[in-house]
Amino acid sequence: MRITVLGAGLVGNAIVLDLARDGEFEVTAVDRDRSALQRLASAPGVYTVEVDLSRPESVRHAVADADLVISAVPGFMGFETLRAVIEAGRNVVDIAFFPEDPLLLDDVAREQGVTAVVDCGVAPGLCNVTLGYLESQLDRIDTYSCYVGGLPRQRDWPFEYRACFSPADVLEVYARPARLVENGKEVVRPALSEREMIDFPGIGTLEAFNTDGLRSLVRTMDIPDMKEKTLRYPGHAELMRVFRDTGFLDTDPIEVRGQTVVPRDLTSELIFERWKLREGEEDLTVMHVVVEGLSGENDLTYTFDMLDSYDRATDTTSMARTTGYTCSVVARQVASGLFRRPGVNPPEYVGREEGCYEDLLEGLRERDVPWEGSVAVS
Repeated sequence: MRITVLGAGLVGNAIVLDLARDGEFEVTAVDRDRSALQRLASAPGVYTVEVDLSRPESVRHAVADADLVISAVPGFMGFETLRAVIEAGRNVVDIAFFPEDPLLLDDVAREQGVTAVVDCGVAPGLCNVTLGYLESQLDRIDTYSCYVGGLPRQRDWPFEYRACFSPADVLEVYARPARLVENGKEVVRPALSEREMIDFPGIGTLEAFNTDGLRSLVRTMDIPDMKEKTLRYPGHAELMRVFRDTGFLDTDPIEVRGQTVVPRDLTSELIFERWKLREGEEDLTVMHVVVEGLSGENDLTYTFDMLDSYDRATDTTSMARTTGYTCSVVARQVASGLFRRPGVNPPEYVGREEGCYEDLLEGLRERDVPWEGSVAVS
């Protein structure tokens, strides 16, 4: 089976290597960045193609002979890339964090007979699959809370942050209004709002703040109270709120000394070097999920925790591991037919399908990605 991976950044790189590791697939990595492709040039079973994927016709050409496609492009080009792949009639698993609603492409996907799994990373992604599984097991779910963040192990002033994927996508998280569900109704709050301090074993105190992480869950889950908050070291949210409120995250062009500038593009360029992980620098992924619901006469509280670290043996960042391996395991499910629902599928749909959640857990265990759960009866 031929798999084409669109985007060979840190996460795309991890996906390519994981899919190619046992020789089951012929994997082609496509990117315009020659240096990113060169990191994969010596990997067995991997082919590389240097192409600018910003044009839909380039995407359609790149996936023409693929049996399955992975989209790991930056968020700003994710929706049109997904559309082009679906129109080409190719099954696809997507991790791009784009602002558009992927379910707008559901009719096209069904017409093409395409199985498309979107938002298939760690969060959204793994947490959604977990929630979808619990929905299939419980009589009712009352609350869902997710706290998640990628962090550098070493804290450096002033940002105390490193981006393991496109800085533009991180800035989008800080700018996009956050949707939550309270008392059965969707509410919208500013990103970076409602900060709270939480202690995590092995890390210390982190701050949590609203971001638009629920995404499809707002529409696909009948749960009266749901929220997702992003985790950072204390102080980061206030700094980024200053950036946002001053206009550095705006997307409307402005004139500066006769030149047209998009503030967010400029901010992304200026901040990239400061946020880029240095060679050998370690990162962490932290996730804490709590689900409360009813089974028979029992009120149950499920708690899931992740504390994942940079893998020195393979030189793979934690964010690439947790995001990339969730994607690659689900991609194998689509490739094998374990998950085959036509149309556009948020990851909670994968969790609802018999056997998929257990298969994902086993795949993450094989890759040493921790996702530990417990349940308490009250």
